[in-house]
Amino acid sequence: MSTAILTGAPLPGSSLEDDLRSLGFDVRAAADVTEAATLLAAVPPAHRVALVDPRFIGHRHALRLALTDPRFPAAAVPGALTAQAEVRPALVGALRATTDAVGAGVPAGGTATVTDRTVPGRLAAAMEAGGTEVQRPELGSLVAAVPTDETGRAAARADVEAVDDEAVRLRSAVKARDGFFTTHFISPYSRYIARWCARRGFTPNQVTTASLLTALIAAGCAATGTRGGYVAAGILLLFSFVLDCTDGQLARYSLQYSTMGAWLDATFDRAKEYAYYAGLALGAARNGDDVWALALGAMVLQSCRHIIDFSFNEANHDAVANSSPTAALSDKLDSVGWTVWLRRMIVLPIGERWAMIAVLTAVTTPRIVFYALLIGCAFAACYTTAGRLLRSLTRKARRTDRAAQALADLADSGPVAQLIAARGPRIGGAWTAPVVALVGTGALIAAALQQPFGSRQTIIAAVFYAVCSGIAVARPLKGALDWLVPPVFRAAEYCTVLILAARSDIDGALPAAFGLVSAVAYHHYDTVYRIRGGTGAPPQWLVRTIGGHEGRTLVVAVLAAALTGASGFTTALTVLAVAVTVIVLVESIRFWVSSGAPAVHDEGEPA
Repeated sequence: MSTAILTGAPLPGSSLEDDLRSLGFDVRAAADVTEAATLLAAVPPAHRVALVDPRFIGHRHALRLALTDPRFPAAAVPGALTAQAEVRPALVGALRATTDAVGAGVPAGGTATVTDRTVPGRLAAAMEAGGTEVQRPELGSLVAAVPTDETGRAAARADVEAVDDEAVRLRSAVKARDGFFTTHFISPYSRYIARWCARRGFTPNQVTTASLLTALIAAGCAATGTRGGYVAAGILLLFSFVLDCTDGQLARYSLQYSTMGAWLDATFDRAKEYAYYAGLALGAARNGDDVWALALGAMVLQSCRHIIDFSFNEANHDAVANSSPTAALSDKLDSVGWTVWLRRMIVLPIGERWAMIAVLTAVTTPRIVFYALLIGCAFAACYTTAGRLLRSLTRKARRTDRAAQALADLADSGPVAQLIAARGPRIGGAWTAPVVALVGTGALIAAALQQPFGSRQTIIAAVFYAVCSGIAVARPLKGALDWLVPPVFRAAEYCTVLILAARSDIDGALPAAFGLVSAVAYHHYDTVYRIRGGTGAPPQWLVRTIGGHEGRTLVVAVLAAALTGASGFTTALTVLAVAVTVIVLVESIRFWVSSGAPAVHDEGEPA
């Protein structure tokens, strides 16, 4: 619920009250600041409240940006201020101070000068002086003004008439930074689909869900193994991507941001892509071609790419003195138009990736789809990782405690690694953490590849890996390359499961491994988006219950040695996958449904 208080008498002929009501506000008028304070006190504490100067002239979308964006507890434009429940005390205090300064009975509009001297403007300044952050949205060509005379009002109205706020609203619905395929082949029309959805009351979460269902149907079509099924799958996958773009554009168009919406958008993207991989593998199996290892390899590679992105960004986004010659060169290249699009395309973001998958599904075979996917993603991973390594090595930055904690949370260390970190040796050195993690990972993967399936040497390597994992996180992860630690751990766990399942030669082992890695990857993505949403990592009891990365890896190695029979290993992987899925999914859904996290909308990497 929302209430808008006009801090003075409305001007004759003004559409301000109608504009506020169209934005969902219950409009009330106050003759002076004393009455405004009285009306504010009568508004239920949980409601959003807005104070607006009745002389305000501007676009409705300017008011929408200032007064209805759920991401910001307080926001203002000239002549208008909003406050959500959590900053209402700061607003009340600022209004009390303003009332004392202006004097009871003085018209609330005040005397405007070249700065915003309206009551909303004074209140916003007072709240900021008291330590409350007030968001001031970029209006661009939109008008928001409080003219004090008829000449100024006429000029403001002319400025409003000169700009089509609906056209601005449609343009701003499109993500500012996106891939080439999305920007030039999807967004030119998907924004109109977003507007159509908004006018019919659809929410971004509903569109996100529709995108998921469409992708799942596409996966089902691919699983038929027929040429007609593959063609239908490719078409539906592209349509799913159109809806995937539409949900974010709808959120920006109607300012329907939410914590759950950002989480659904991110996790459903991964669920759609990996379900489609499984559909392709099932379709290939119907034609006698076993590509489960390729499907799992593609999922592992894509998940590791993402954790590199997340880990690097978390390590550096709030670093002090965060600059490097490599970053400067990148900024310089961005000033040359064609290099921007080329660099965005070669990292194979989601638009280009899904377009490639859809087209190749329709005209080739699942095996060719996976070969192209693995080659393209491997090149993109090498390109982006090399650039980030260069930035890290040439960057003079001091990492914060928050960044170190985020990396520790992304590491997903279980009880074994935590025990070793607490009681084991603490080795100094700037590169200790990534080097030790790489040594443990290298020994584990080498054993999985070279030792016979079920060998005890693989268990010994897994124990050694667990020890190295604990040593790697024993100190705060503030080194220049410590952001590599979580990706190395992901590669170790996922690749070990893949290698052991592939080398087992047991029917169903690879599909079961695909399910296990999917469940664990969901947990890791969930961790990322909790951190991004400002809510912190999943609770420690959850991490301990599912073993942490080193615990799960050790369990899989033990299962491979203990269950070498016809179906024992497959059954064990399936049971482990189901157990992890149930535990992680139940806790995740409980958290996001009841989360009190602030509304967010992810505008990050278009991966």
